Amino acid sequence: MPTTDRVSQPRGTPPALQVRGLNLYYGRSHALQGVDLTLQDGVLSLVGRNGMGKTSLCKAIMGLVPVSSGSISAFGEELIGRSTTDIARLGVGYVPQGRRLWRSLSVDEHLRLAQRGPRGSWTPERIYDSFPRLAERKNNAGSQLSGGEQQMLAISRALLLNPRLLIMDEPTEGLAPVIVAQVEDMLVRLSEEGDVAILVIEQNIGVATEISDTVAIMVNGRVNRVIESARLAADRDLQQRLLGVGRHGHEEAEPPAVAASEPGGRGTAAPPPRSDAPIRVYLSNPVIPTRWSADVAAARIEASARTMTRAPVAAAIAASDRKVGRSVGGLNEPFVAVAGTLDTKGEELRFIADIIKAAGLPVKLVDLSTTGRISGADVPPLEIALHHPRGSAGIFNADRGAAVAAMAEAFEAWVKGKSGSDGVRLLGLISAGGSGATALATPAMRALPVGVPKLMISTVASGNTRAYVGPSDIMMMYSVTDIQGLNAISRQVLANGAQAMAGMAKARLEASKAPAPRRRAGEDRPLVGLTMFGVTTPCVQQVTKLIGDEYECLVFHATGIGGQSMEKLVDGGLVPAVIDVSTTEIADLLFGGAFPATEDRLGAIIRTRIPYVGSVGALDMVNFGAPDTVPERYRGRLLHQHNPQVTLMRTDPAENAAMGRWIGDRLNLMEGPVRFLLPEGGVSALDEVGKPFFDTTARDALFGALEASVRQTALRQLVRVPHHINSPAFAAALTQHFRALQGARPRSRAAGR
Repeated sequence: MPTTDRVSQPRGTPPALQVRGLNLYYGRSHALQGVDLTLQDGVLSLVGRNGMGKTSLCKAIMGLVPVSSGSISAFGEELIGRSTTDIARLGVGYVPQGRRLWRSLSVDEHLRLAQRGPRGSWTPERIYDSFPRLAERKNNAGSQLSGGEQQMLAISRALLLNPRLLIMDEPTEGLAPVIVAQVEDMLVRLSEEGDVAILVIEQNIGVATEISDTVAIMVNGRVNRVIESARLAADRDLQQRLLGVGRHGHEEAEPPAVAASEPGGRGTAAPPPRSDAPIRVYLSNPVIPTRWSADVAAARIEASARTMTRAPVAAAIAASDRKVGRSVGGLNEPFVAVAGTLDTKGEELRFIADIIKAAGLPVKLVDLSTTGRISGADVPPLEIALHHPRGSAGIFNADRGAAVAAMAEAFEAWVKGKSGSDGVRLLGLISAGGSGATALATPAMRALPVGVPKLMISTVASGNTRAYVGPSDIMMMYSVTDIQGLNAISRQVLANGAQAMAGMAKARLEASKAPAPRRRAGEDRPLVGLTMFGVTTPCVQQVTKLIGDEYECLVFHATGIGGQSMEKLVDGGLVPAVIDVSTTEIADLLFGGAFPATEDRLGAIIRTRIPYVGSVGALDMVNFGAPDTVPERYRGRLLHQHNPQVTLMRTDPAENAAMGRWIGDRLNLMEGPVRFLLPEGGVSALDEVGKPFFDTTARDALFGALEASVRQTALRQLVRVPHHINSPAFAAALTQHFRALQGARPRSRAAGR
C-alpha cells in the first residue's frame, strides 16, 4: 500500500481541512480506502481518473454520505456525525459538480436567496465587484448564462455563506479553454485574498497545476501522494503512470516522493523550477474509464495531448492568431476569411481563396467541418470549436444537426474576436455552399458591423433569404448549379464572387490606411434613425425636413427587417438617436402578419439606454399578402386591399389593448429618457374621418392599455397629442420632444459614438 505525503502545518494552528483514515463503502464497494489528506490554507488540487473516489470524498466532507470510519475535521472541529446544515454553519462551502443553478431565477435572485443570516465580508455587492461579468448579467436567468458565468455564479453562491473552507468539485468541467482560464484566475485571486482555503477536485492536470503549488493524486480510493505542481506538470511519464487510462497506481507506482514541506525533504533531488516555457499536457481520459479499462494506445494519448503555457488565456484565444501570423506575415495584419466545410467543399473554397490571393490580399481558409477530418486549413475546426461555450465537446460529440448549430455559434464568436472594434482587421468574409453551409456562415456574417464585406454564394440565394440575411448587409449570390465540384458554370459564378470580395476588401484596406478626408459642411451631423411605413410617410417626411439641417436622417422601412436593421445599428453604437414613428411591425408579430418584428423589438433601446422618442404609427393594421393568403380566422374581419399583393386587416379593440400592454412592458424596461406620443386624431393614413380604418373605440383601447401599463416617471412619459399622426402639428411635437431629450445643441457624429 503506497504511503501518503502530508503537508506540514505550523504548530498550534489547526488546518483548514484534515482527513485521517477515512473509509467509505457503497454496499460492498470500498470507495474510500483509508484516505489521509491535509489542507492548511490556500488552494490544494486533488486529481485522479474517474471512479477513483474524488466526488465521494467531497460528499463525505459535506456529510452527504455516511462514512464507515476515520476522521474529518475543519479548523479543528470534527465533521463526522454532523448534518450538512451544521457543516455549512461551521464555515464549509460546497460548489457541487454540474453547478446546479435554478434556470428561472436571475443572477441577483440567486445571490439574494443564498445570503441568509448575518452579513459577513462576502455580500452581493462584493460579488459584483469581484466578478464584473455577473454584474453585467445581473438580471439574466440561470438558463441564459454561459458555462463560465454559471460557474462564477455557483462559486459566488457558496461564497455568500462566508465560508472559511470551500470544496469545489470539477469547477472547469465542460467549459471552453477561455472560460477555464477565467475560472483559474478567479481561484488564484481568492487564494491570494486569504479569506478562504480551497480544495479543488479536478481532472484537468493543466488547471490543477496552475492554481496550486501542490497536487494530491487519488488512485483507487486512496490519496497516493502529494506532489509539487511543477514536477507533475513537467513529468509526462509520471502523469501516465498515475493518471493514464489503463494504468493503475498500485501496478506501476514509483516510490513515493518526500514532500517538499517535510523536514529533510530537500535531501531528495530538487524538482524542476516553475517555468514559463510551454509544456505538453496529456489527456488522461480519452474515453470515460473504469477500473477495468483496457490500455489505450500511446499514439492516441499523444494525439490528444495539447500544449499549455503559463498564460492559458493567450494559449486558448491566440491559437488561431499565431497560425494567421505564420501564414500572412503578422498577428494583426488584415485578412479576408474564406469559410466553409472543407470536407465537402474544399475544392471550391480553395478556388475562391486562390483568386483572392492572386489579387494581392492576405487570405485565411477557415474550416467549419464537423466531421473532425484533417483538411489543411489555415484555421482547422478544432480552433473554431475553442470558441464554443463547451469547447470541442459541444460540437464533435453531437449529432449532425446539433453539431452544425454549435459550430455556427462558435464561428460567430471567432469572427467577433477577429473583426476588431472597427472591423478593419477582418477585411471581408466569403463562403459558399448549400443550405447547411449557409446556415453555418451567415450568423457570423450578421454579427459583423455594417460595412464589412460579406458575401454568401449559395444554392438557396434565389429563394426567401430573410432568415439568412436578417438586418445585415450580406450579399447573396445564387450558385446556379449545385456547389459540388468545379465545372464550366460554377467556375464563373465562384470567380465572380471571389473577384467581388477582392474588390470590396481591397477598397476597405486602402480606406483604412488613407488619412481621414476633410469633412464638408454638414457631414459631421449626428445620425438619427426613423421608422416609416407607407401610411406614415407624410409624418416622417415632415420630421426629416424639420431636423435635417442638424441631423443626418436614416429612414428604415418598417417591414419587419427595417426595425431590426435600425436596432442593429443602435446596438453597434452607430445610431445614437431614434424617432420610432412606425411601430407597426409589432402588430404583425402578435397577430401573424407578413412583416413581423422579433421579440427583441425595442431591445436595443433598452440595452443602450439612448433617448427614445416613439409613437404608434400604423398599429391599426396587420399586413398579409394577396387576399387568398389571409388566414381563415380573419376572413370575416375588416380588410382593405392596398394593392394586388398586400391586404391590410384592421386591428380590433382587443388586439389594440394587447399591443398596448406589450409595448408598455417594453417601455418600462427602458432606463434612458423616453417620450412616447399618442396621436388622438388617428395612427395612420387609413385611420381618419372618412377612411376605412377610422375607429375611435379601437384607438382608445390602444391608448388606454398603454396608459394603464406604463409606469410614468420624470424620464418615462406618455404624451397625448390632439392631432393626426400625419399632421404638421404632430411632426412638430415629435421634433420638440426629440430636441428636448437630445439637449440644447446636437452632438457631432463622433461625439455620438
